[in-house]
Amino acid sequence: MFEPDQDGVYARVGASAGRRLIAYALLLSLGALLIYLPLVQPPSVIWAIFMIGFGILVLWVAERMRRATMTEILLTETDIRDSTGLVLATMDEVKGVDRGAFAFKPSNGFTLVLNTKKPRGWAPGLWWRVGRRVGVGGVTSAGQSKFMAEQIALRLTNR
Repeated sequence: MFEPDQDGVYARVGASAGRRLIAYALLLSLGALLIYLPLVQPPSVIWAIFMIGFGILVLWVAERMRRATMTEILLTETDIRDSTGLVLATMDEVKGVDRGAFAFKPSNGFTLVLNTKKPRGWAPGLWWRVGRRVGVGGVTSAGQSKFMAEQIALRLTNR
């Protein structure tokens, strides 16, 4: 195993700058288009309200993703957390790591299988948590995600 840095962090997963920029630009474009179209060529009132509402929702998700991808996910001796201090899972709760080609996981990432259910959470483009699963990935760097998944798997085998 590797030694931690001065903060006690064994691995870091952050958003790749290129993927972050492309994802943000696509979400902004989609949101703007959904708002622009009913204003230029108005459909029926119900469709116009739906399109404008959905456009606002997409813009909100874009802003959440922009803020979320400014943080990193950190692997410490005791837990997996983000750089704001929110604990995604403790190492005692982790039962396994799914990172195969056919695993249900985010792009460029991996999924942690936990022993107990955790409350739902979501940082668009970075991680999600539903029930006993925590998905890490999205607009993250593939190399950093693979390294973190291997470090977690190594710790699980050494238990």
